[in-house]
Amino acid sequence: MSLVSNSSLPPPDFEVASAFPEAGWLRQAAAARNWGAVRQYVDGLPRGTDRTFAVGVLSKVSGIETFLHDLLAAAPDDVLALTVLGAREVRIGWEIRTDAPAKQVSREQFAGLHAHLRQAEQLLIRATALDPSYDAAWAERLTTAMGLQLGQNESRRRYDRLAAHHPHHLTGQGRLLQKLCPKWGGSWEAAHGFARECLLGAPEGAMNGGLVAEAHMEHWLTLQGKERVDYLYQDSVRAELIGAAERSVLHPNFHRGYGWVTVQGYFAAVFSLTGDTARSAACFRALGNLASEYPWSDMGRDPAAAYVLHRDDALGLRPRIQMVKVPNRGRR
Repeated sequence: MSLVSNSSLPPPDFEVASAFPEAGWLRQAAAARNWGAVRQYVDGLPRGTDRTFAVGVLSKVSGIETFLHDLLAAAPDDVLALTVLGAREVRIGWEIRTDAPAKQVSREQFAGLHAHLRQAEQLLIRATALDPSYDAAWAERLTTAMGLQLGQNESRRRYDRLAAHHPHHLTGQGRLLQKLCPKWGGSWEAAHGFARECLLGAPEGAMNGGLVAEAHMEHWLTLQGKERVDYLYQDSVRAELIGAAERSVLHPNFHRGYGWVTVQGYFAAVFSLTGDTARSAACFRALGNLASEYPWSDMGRDPAAAYVLHRDDALGLRPRIQMVKVPNRGRR
């Protein structure tokens, strides 16, 4: 698509702290090595909160791994520290690998990735042994299972351990969904089936319906030419997307928990792609100008420009856009 826009609306805001101000505070506390304050915050989250959000924020703090190694030397049973350090090792490994297609990644880069993933595995195994209900540690173990190519059965086993304590865990479901896609050795039947299972298993108004939109977006991204154009216009696909949206983002009881910006964004994108401007506009209005990395980084080399084009199209601020080839990208 063309990435030129003269929108009069504000540009999208990809800063997570704009949607969740506590992310900024967590970064500051971690940078100041105020682990007591970090622990108090995370331990005080309401029961059922997806703690992967806080762990993800902390794992992005540069240099935190040195502090956490020292902390764990003194307190080896600190489950939160084990989990954050595991997540940090995963992040460092993927930074070494980069998001380039596999054929463009060197043997040395893959070796670096796998070395950090194996270190993460050991930390996260200890975390889940100490606390088998710790959701963020199991969610990270779904990522390491994918990166280390441990297979569909092992990924499902890990998800089942997570779901035994957290049956509607959005991050965990999203990571298993990725593993169930063909690019990671799964199938579209398995991916779409799991997304529907998550939608119907969660209460009305829950965010889990976003997995249906994500699965269709992933499927759409693998197609080319007329197949891509036709895919989202199938009656069965459009009906499933509308049903999922009405049970989640368009439901009056929609829950804006951690991850809601991503879920809303997926529906905004797929409805724009199907020409359903009314529903796409409703999603964009709910977002304001908030944005998350996905789905927009999958829709063009400039995620902000892709967001603006689809938003302005949905809101009637520009002529209908014409879709062309979008770069096919991998997912962590």
